[in-house]
Amino acid sequence: MKKVFIVIAAVCLCAFQAKAQENTLPKGSNVVGLSIGIGNTLYSGVSGSGVKKMPAISAQYERGVIGNLWNSQSSLGIGGLVGYTQAKWNSGLGYGWRDSRFIIGVRGAVHYTFVNRLDTYAGVLIGYDVVSSKMTGNWGGLNYKASSSSVAFNGFLGARYYFSSQWAAFAELGWGLAVLNIGVAYKF
Repeated sequence: MKKVFIVIAAVCLCAFQAKAQENTLPKGSNVVGLSIGIGNTLYSGVSGSGVKKMPAISAQYERGVIGNLWNSQSSLGIGGLVGYTQAKWNSGLGYGWRDSRFIIGVRGAVHYTFVNRLDTYAGVLIGYDVVSSKMTGNWGGLNYKASSSSVAFNGFLGARYYFSSQWAAFAELGWGLAVLNIGVAYKF
């Protein structure tokens, strides 16, 4: 009987705690963020001593458009992302290549607050992806430049921890410009 009482008390405490969480992206709120990517996806199969990859840099914006999506702890946010990364290869013999990637898109994310100050979310990005390539150095008279564009469709999981009412640190996992993006965000 004592064990049953402890289990019931624990469940009630968890239910009360869940109701006490404040939605971290209520309707009408705005969040801007800057991030640096780890695990650059531009030519992810290319490696070696001559390869140098610039970390992906991106800026995000999101607005809470639906509060209380299925309860007081959930919401829907819509926004955008702009990002850039670059990879270079040098043969060591005076020639190489440089590739760059620019992405711009619209993002949508479902947010859920499990713990106070921790905004967890999952979403998708749909946008435009431009990749360009250029030979560098002396290729014996060759001069190659090319660019390509395509529709970008990426999924992501993320979390923002608000260390004040407006400032947060965040991390996102996904397959966009980088596998992991870490950064800071500001809510207004």
